[in-house]
Amino acid sequence: MRLTLTGLTVATLLIPVAANAQVTIQMANIRCDQYLAMPPSDSEKFSAWMSGWFSYQTRTPWVDLVAYRQNIANVKAWCQKYPNEKVMSGLKAATGTQ
Repeated sequence: MRLTLTGLTVATLLIPVAANAQVTIQMANIRCDQYLAMPPSDSEKFSAWMSGWFSYQTRTPWVDLVAYRQNIANVKAWCQKYPNEKVMSGLKAATGTQ
């Protein structure tokens, strides 16, 4: 009886660990149609990541919130025209950075 109780306790403790598996996403391969189809919460997170990555690449150590919002709008507008292109291409084109 004690062995069964111990086994159930261990199993109960291990089940949540298995359920928290992580998913790896190659952010540079996200296409515009995928970005535009994201739910708002995912789109916000992706946009923030994209902004941080791009700021790092262009050596920009600050965040201009007005420019941030405008850049997101520019990228989304570009993506509507080029749905099969990668979002990173759109970011470069929409911000005028190569």
